[in-house]
Amino acid sequence: MSEKRLDAKNRWRNVVVAFRMSPQEAEELNTKVSLSGLSKQDYIIQSLLKHEVKVVGGIKVARKVQIHLETMLEELQFLEEEKIGDTDFDELLVPLKHILTILMEDDSAG
Repeated sequence: MSEKRLDAKNRWRNVVVAFRMSPQEAEELNTKVSLSGLSKQDYIIQSLLKHEVKVVGGIKVARKVQIHLETMLEELQFLEEEKIGDTDFDELLVPLKHILTILMEDDSAG
């Protein structure tokens, strides 16, 4: 069993909340969590409680952004070469939109 930890306000987190997601929703959540620099638990708690989710910048976040951008570039190059017309570009653009949102928030803060 995992080690018990107190949250930032010295409270025990002993209530389990579970829900179902589609594979696409789970992938989008994982992307946002990965790019946030937070644990999945902390990201979901902040999101659900309508707290502002701030991205913690650093090498880890920068590397994950780079990986997502490289993956998207590879997919776009493949699509260009294959000229596939029935591809759902909205799914491909979700991580890019999130990255741009992060960068715009960071730009306006500085």
